Amino acid sequence: MKKTNLTLIGMPGAGKSTLGIILAKNLSLGFIDTDVLIENHQHKTLQQILDASDHLNLRALEEQEILKLSVSRHVIATGGSAAYSEKAMAHLQRMSVIVFLEVSYGEIMRRIRNFASRGIARAAHQTFHQLFDERQSLYKKYAEVTIDCDGLDQEEIVQQIIGNVRHILPNEHR
Repeated sequence: MKKTNLTLIGMPGAGKSTLGIILAKNLSLGFIDTDVLIENHQHKTLQQILDASDHLNLRALEEQEILKLSVSRHVIATGGSAAYSEKAMAHLQRMSVIVFLEVSYGEIMRRIRNFASRGIARAAHQTFHQLFDERQSLYKKYAEVTIDCDGLDQEEIVQQIIGNVRHILPNEHR
């Protein structure tokens, strides 16, 4: 399968959804946010799902939604925990270029104010810093392109992504 999609991975607060919309517009692609798919199909927010069950259930729902994706010419913004699923990530790798939006812990802490209600999938005993450290190696494992987002505005990040994926995407995106 030819890779015609871009998939954004990274921590909550890295800008996957916001940058994904801008990228889709700039590249004339569709846009999918897997967190929104989960919420639409479950008729609950991510936080409500976590409150009713646990982080492992949310990860399983995320994996199911990703495995159902069969699209081309889309930017896909994943939930922050997508990288925990080898099956989901293998599926995304077959159909898209995986871009890791790397943002420092300090910058994430500056951006996120609503930790308690944001629907972040983590174990009850786990601190956000522990979660951040745990996920970095997963993101790096799957990334074909890594963008260091610290100190850049949205347009600069989008231009870096486009510049780094131009050689991979089909000719119409060059």
